[in-house]
Amino acid sequence: MADARKPRTPRQKYGEELKIRRVAADMTQEALSEGVVCSPTLISHFEAGRRLPSPDDAKRLDLALGTDGFFARWLKDLDSKYADHFAVVAELERQATVIRHYGLALIPGLLQTDEYARAVFRAYRPNHRAEELDQRVVNRMERSQILEGASGPVIWTLLDEAALRRRVGGPQAMAEQLRKIAGMTEEGRLRLHVLPFGAGEHALMESMLTLMSFDDAAPVAYVEGLSTGHLMDDPALVSNCQAVYDLALGDALPHKESLALIRAVAEEYAHEQQ
Repeated sequence: MADARKPRTPRQKYGEELKIRRVAADMTQEALSEGVVCSPTLISHFEAGRRLPSPDDAKRLDLALGTDGFFARWLKDLDSKYADHFAVVAELERQATVIRHYGLALIPGLLQTDEYARAVFRAYRPNHRAEELDQRVVNRMERSQILEGASGPVIWTLLDEAALRRRVGGPQAMAEQLRKIAGMTEEGRLRLHVLPFGAGEHALMESMLTLMSFDDAAPVAYVEGLSTGHLMDDPALVSNCQAVYDLALGDALPHKESLALIRAVAEEYAHEQQ
């Protein structure tokens, strides 16, 4: 149950209004989903403020509810500071009780230091403006605040050794980044496993993956590529992603060995600076 003392987000207000209009129209979530051409689960996510409809979905909501463009117009006012394909994921991270992610070539965004994140953003935006780059780093650091405090999600972090060895931002940035992960691991803030090069082929070698679970909603899975991302809530697809993650986890180093490797690679980078 939501805490009444917490202010509602714009997305939650949008979802609450959607539920009010649906109930007033004497429609179930199932009936509305047929008009929108989506799953009832997605309607549930809309009404809980976990997800926003796409512009086309918002238009279909208006048609199904007879709201004369109300939800399509309101949607335009809910611009996110994140890329379109990631905005929903950033919102879901804040509501998740468990996050399990896999870093294929990069350290996952929730765990990045500011210097590591800055190097990542600089790499694929060669003509960046300084203020734009600063804002992107700030946005990424704000995301990581969900890891603070006792109410944050349980975090499982699976890293390919490639993410440890790629010199993002140079040796100093890498030493700081890996030390941060090691420190969080030792403090019990995340469960760490590393997939070493010696493991050879494994179930996740083609893609990064994030899995999120919630107290009051079905789990979701997210994969991402260049300038695009795909959020999955279909139970069969999510279940398959969970099984693939477990397969890869079975090929990873144990927790203590993974921490020792992270510490060792961090020291290698630190020695390069001397």
